[in-house]
Amino acid sequence: MSRDHLNWTWAGKTIEIGIERRGQGPAILMLPALSSISSRGEMVPLAEQLAPGFTTIVVDWPGFGDRPRPATVWEPDAYRTFLRHLLQEFPKPTATIAAGHGAGYLLAHAADHPGSVGRLCLVAPTWRGPLPTMMGGHRAAFGLLARLVDLPVIGAALYRMNVNRPMIRMMGRGHVYQDPAWLDERRLTDKLAVTNAPGARHASFRFVVGEIDPMPSRELFLSTARRILDPVLVVYGAATPERSKAEMEMLGGLPGVQRRELPVGKLAVHEEFPAVIAEAIRPFLAEGLAGR
Repeated sequence: MSRDHLNWTWAGKTIEIGIERRGQGPAILMLPALSSISSRGEMVPLAEQLAPGFTTIVVDWPGFGDRPRPATVWEPDAYRTFLRHLLQEFPKPTATIAAGHGAGYLLAHAADHPGSVGRLCLVAPTWRGPLPTMMGGHRAAFGLLARLVDLPVIGAALYRMNVNRPMIRMMGRGHVYQDPAWLDERRLTDKLAVTNAPGARHASFRFVVGEIDPMPSRELFLSTARRILDPVLVVYGAATPERSKAEMEMLGGLPGVQRRELPVGKLAVHEEFPAVIAEAIRPFLAEGLAGR
């Protein structure tokens, strides 16, 4: 492992995973969402907010981020295995902050390995991909679409129909960012770089169609959370899309789970409003330090 990346092997292929470190103090592991435009960069503004009191370690997920990634049939077991590997590289952080689907994978790991991730701070946690959410469940055709996207020519064309400048703008306005002007030309260019990274389409499209969902059902999502022994905080924005927000409210309403609904923010509340998120989670992090 170097200062800015670690190498991880999956399905016989070595993948370079981007890492960014900041600050000094107790370690916080920070995991971005899994989406077509997600990378460790979305967590960096929040890491900068927390760096005065903590060592923040922001890590890309395999198949995502801004670095080349192999053409691989990504599946949930890859992400479960990677998270175990990551927590061997950075053992027992004081807390782990995870967004979107990253939070779903963190929940599953914490339930099976108590004490391994520290306090869990789940930012706009999700367990189901965009297309299954829109359609009210999975369909057999989703897996076929994912396999088509793996093909050299037709796959690249299908991917570009889903991920291009107008679609990213529409997605950003619809459910990712509260302020339509936030995704300005500079930020949009950064997002396009993520979608254009070599090999990006294989994991990206599988996220869209639900092939890498961390849980197969809401029932398992909630029952997994009930098994967690470590402190859990769920944070989400008031403007979160209705269906996703309902899932977050159910999770946050479980016994022993703390919940904070913020006055602003959609699914990328951590990226758009990092100072608001930092203010909301600092007391939760301080509780952990006081209990040491």
